[in-house]
Amino acid sequence: MEDTAAIIQRILSGDNRAFERVINDHQRLVNHIVYRMVSNPGDREDVCQDIFMKVYQNLVGFRLDSKLSTWIARIAYNRCIDYLNKNRVPVIDEEFDEAIAEITDESATPEKKLMEANLSSLLQEEINHLSVQFRTIVTLYHLDELSYAEIGDVMSIPEGTVKNYLFRARKLLRERLTAKYTEEEFRP
Repeated sequence: MEDTAAIIQRILSGDNRAFERVINDHQRLVNHIVYRMVSNPGDREDVCQDIFMKVYQNLVGFRLDSKLSTWIARIAYNRCIDYLNKNRVPVIDEEFDEAIAEITDESATPEKKLMEANLSSLLQEEINHLSVQFRTIVTLYHLDELSYAEIGDVMSIPEGTVKNYLFRARKLLRERLTAKYTEEEFRP
């Protein structure tokens, strides 16, 4: 496996295939951030393309003191913040990433799968109502499996704040779900 420095050097030397590899390796991460923060489906693709253009344009300035994925996630987060500030659009997106809705237990009965899908849908709905910061942290932590430190780097906030926001987001989700739905609705 080629190291990050070598890939960057190939890209800077004009190797388009190396940049395609970077896009393919980080597209899921960028999509998670954009889809959590940008509510307009028509703008999401444009924002994603802008992010990878910024990555390409600024790659010469990338210092190897952090992971490439963290650097790209920071660009994505900042680009989404710019988009939100420019458009003053309320941020409630209409769909949660497939990863949270996907049911992987193939041995489950159809009834159990339906109940799990229902719970996933309820969770998705409540996550959509979280603030941008909470929603982004939940996504980066649970779907992209970034560490507290990496999330802090992406969002330019201290690691302790990331932990606090994740705790508060989970607590808020739990409170909202238990207030709206009875325990029987959650059982498969």
